Amino acid sequence: MGRYRFLTRPRWVLFSAVMLGLVVLMVNLALWQLRRLHERRAMNAEVVAAEHEDPIDATAPGSIRQWRTLTASGTYDVSQQVLIRNRTYQGQPGFHVVTPLQLADGRALLVNRGWIPLTEDGSTPTPPAPPSGPVVVTGRARESQQRGAFFSPRDPPDGTLRQLYRVDVPRIAQQTPYPLIGDYVELLTTTPAVADPQPVLIPAPELDDGPHLSYAGQWVFFSGCVVAGWILVVRRTVKQQAKQAALAASAPSEPTADVTG
Repeated sequence: MGRYRFLTRPRWVLFSAVMLGLVVLMVNLALWQLRRLHERRAMNAEVVAAEHEDPIDATAPGSIRQWRTLTASGTYDVSQQVLIRNRTYQGQPGFHVVTPLQLADGRALLVNRGWIPLTEDGSTPTPPAPPSGPVVVTGRARESQQRGAFFSPRDPPDGTLRQLYRVDVPRIAQQTPYPLIGDYVELLTTTPAVADPQPVLIPAPELDDGPHLSYAGQWVFFSGCVVAGWILVVRRTVKQQAKQAALAASAPSEPTADVTG
């Protein structure tokens, strides 16, 4: 073990600690991707289960599971309509159009009517108007969107906003003159039907595993590379020290001066 005594030197301790920290970080990133894979599969199962259930009234008492198909009757209130920024469709930037549907009981349901593109000059587009009379809508139940943990833009907490970064139902409720029910829905059908091709209806989520498993494998591979690199550096150092020791042992000794008369 004397050959590895150099590992106790401060710079080697620091080097080894950095390598260990990288391995721990990468393994945790791999586990995080596996957790996201599990969440993705759970969501896929929830979407599939909801697709096989009959639609229910959006005003039904009790909590409504996300992705469940809902129906509601009412009248759109364009005066309280908002746009959701930074939404893409087939790689093209644009907005989502969220319009309250006023119900007979005085409440309203937020309806994400779909996507519209940016104008050619980059200015805010004017969304196509929804039907002006009573309508019956069917949509997917969605949870109110919340701000992410890292570097996510923040909407102003006060004032009347006509554009937001997300479908934040409590924030939108601050500026509507009537209470909102539940979370919101992504529109599937409207009766009477809308002839205008826009807003483009939001497609259902893709029911696949996504890239999470491959990302997890990459992080495991990278962590293995770090371990292998540390081993190679240590072995090379051991060989260099052994070579230097062999050269020192084979070097001729200096002649001793004769001090006798």
